[in-house]
Amino acid sequence: DYVVVKMIPDNRLPPRHLHSVHTGKTFAVIKWESPYDSPDQDMLYAVAVKDLVRKTDKIYKVKTRNSTVEYTIKKLEPGGKYHVIVQLGNMSKESSMKINTVPLSAPDALKIITESDHILLFWKSLALKESNFNESRGYEIHMFDSLMNITVYLGNTTENFFKVSNLKIGHNYSFSVQARCLYSGQMCGEPATLLYDELGTGEDSSAAKSGRSTDVAAIVVPVLFLLLVTLGIGFVVLYMRHRRLQNSFTAFANSHYSSRLGSAIFSSGDDLGDEDDEAPMITGFSDDVPMVIA
Repeated sequence: DYVVVKMIPDNRLPPRHLHSVHTGKTFAVIKWESPYDSPDQDMLYAVAVKDLVRKTDKIYKVKTRNSTVEYTIKKLEPGGKYHVIVQLGNMSKESSMKINTVPLSAPDALKIITESDHILLFWKSLALKESNFNESRGYEIHMFDSLMNITVYLGNTTENFFKVSNLKIGHNYSFSVQARCLYSGQMCGEPATLLYDELGTGEDSSAAKSGRSTDVAAIVVPVLFLLLVTLGIGFVVLYMRHRRLQNSFTAFANSHYSSRLGSAIFSSGDDLGDEDDEAPMITGFSDDVPMVIA
């Protein structure tokens, strides 16, 4: 035996599984499920967006019969903080969440130029890659003194350079440049950071590594070059000695060459001496042979 039971939908229940799917600089995609499965009619949702920085509210209405709802909240600000509330239009129980939009990017190509009594920070305009950035907003500059372990706010500018003076000898500084923070420093851009060492040369971490690599290469390359030159000279000397020995042997062989035999004749040490050694030894004179004295 079995029985089929159909539950009466409760429109006072809150939306389920509210979460963020994707967050950008000026938008956020949120997703939730209906309070109960398979709604048999259109459901009206109220999406309230509270700006926690500006202290303003906006309400959007979404009407759908889908069990799963995906909605994009637009016209947000980069680096903003928002509180999102979703509930049925009859002001039932609510589901809520907090989202933070992506801040503006860091300025590119931050460089330091050293002058006699000050330094100049230079960077590319952020408006070149951020359509949401206006140069009138400007940039703010911070400095971190590693020796004193303090961070100092140096000021802001609408230009793409900034002058820094009164630096102390022997101190290492880190400078950061970012889009100016809005509303009491709550909406800021990502900072671009650059290290300024005690010798007065600005470099970031990658530049420092490449500089150290260059120093090592400046030592290793000459040493390898000298080794190669030494090996080359050694090979030349050995080759010349080999050629000299070969020429000496050739001359020696030619001096012992017999055209009659068609080959070179070399004698051993036992054969060295007078050529008359091969003549027969005279043992005496016969009485029958007259001796003639010239």
